[in-house]
Amino acid sequence: MNTVTKKEIIDRLTESSGLRRPVVRDLVEAALQGIFNDLAAGRRLELRDFGVLEIRRRAGRAAQNPKTLERVVVPPRRTVKFKPGRLLRDALLKLDLAELAAPKNEATHEPKAPGPTSTRPPAPGPRG
Repeated sequence: MNTVTKKEIIDRLTESSGLRRPVVRDLVEAALQGIFNDLAAGRRLELRDFGVLEIRRRAGRAAQNPKTLERVVVPPRRTVKFKPGRLLRDALLKLDLAELAAPKNEATHEPKAPGPTSTRPPAPGPRG
C-alpha cells in the first residue's frame, strides 16, 4: 500500500491547476484546518460521493495490560469515524473485483512464515 503525503497532494494540485505552489499550499492548509476545526467542534462533515467524517464517542472499558496482566481502566474517548460515499465505495468494489479476476502467479505468492509463538502465560479466568 502506497502512502500519499500532503506534499504530493500539493504538487499534484499545483501541476493540474497552474497555480503557484505557495498558493496551492495555503489552500490545502486552509481546507485541512477547516476540517479539523469542524470536527473539533463536534460537527459532521459530509463530502458528497466521497464520504462522511463524524465524531463518535467510545465508551470506557476494562482492559488488561498484556505484559503485566494488570487490569486497567480505559477511559471513554472521542474518535473520528469515516463512512465512504457512493463513488468511493464503487471504486473500492472495482478494485476488489480486479484483484479477484487477476490470475494468481504462484512465484509471487509465497506462503507466509509462521509467526512467533507466545510465551505469555494464559490470562486468568473470571474472578468470582
